[in-house]
Amino acid sequence: MTLTCAIIDDEPLAVSLLENYVLKTSFLELRGTYNSAVNALPALREEPVDLLFLDIQMAKLSGLEFSQVLDPRIRVIFTTAFDQYAVDSYRVNALDYLLKPISYADFLASVNKAVAWFELLRKSSASDAPVDRIFVRSEYRLLQIELSRVLYIEGLKDYVKIYLEGEERPVLSLMSMKKLEEMLPPDRFVRVHRSFIVHADKIKVIERNRIVFGKEYIPISENYKPHFLEVLERRAILFK
Repeated sequence: MTLTCAIIDDEPLAVSLLENYVLKTSFLELRGTYNSAVNALPALREEPVDLLFLDIQMAKLSGLEFSQVLDPRIRVIFTTAFDQYAVDSYRVNALDYLLKPISYADFLASVNKAVAWFELLRKSSASDAPVDRIFVRSEYRLLQIELSRVLYIEGLKDYVKIYLEGEERPVLSLMSMKKLEEMLPPDRFVRVHRSFIVHADKIKVIERNRIVFGKEYIPISENYKPHFLEVLERRAILFK
């Protein structure tokens, strides 16, 4: 797989370094380099790339601000000299975060994550087979989650906790419940509460408007109850 890419950075040396890294990486195709987000916007709107190496601290329009107006098909890898932006970069759904000075080893690890993400996306798009796994970011890593192992998901403001079979601790990821819900197959995952999504196949006991997972009780709110009952009926589960 070959990914098209572009570089935006207001430091010429940083652009030169990244350009050199891209040119010696066989599966990357450089489409352009820009010294500001404002200059890059017309070209990226006309011809989006797969991957964008984007500096965060720039004049006029920061990388964080620019990422929110990009074509959603473009995946972003942020580059910056300041590690305090790490949390912000994941909040705007960046694919990865590289801290300057960037080594080629770190660069290669990051673009390999991008390849894995695009391969999964294209496989899902090209096939009628159901999605069986997703990628989420956790502790600055991109983790592959097998959906068959997911019990339920809990939302905590800007974070989600993904509870998996056979794991004592949940996977913690900085993303919204809405974003995660959009990634999940609706025929298998159902929202039962503002703060909870459950895997319908894993439901074994429902007690007093609560779903029981071992010692944990997941509430079923009135707002989500009608849709939840529809899901149960489609699965031929008798619910009274």
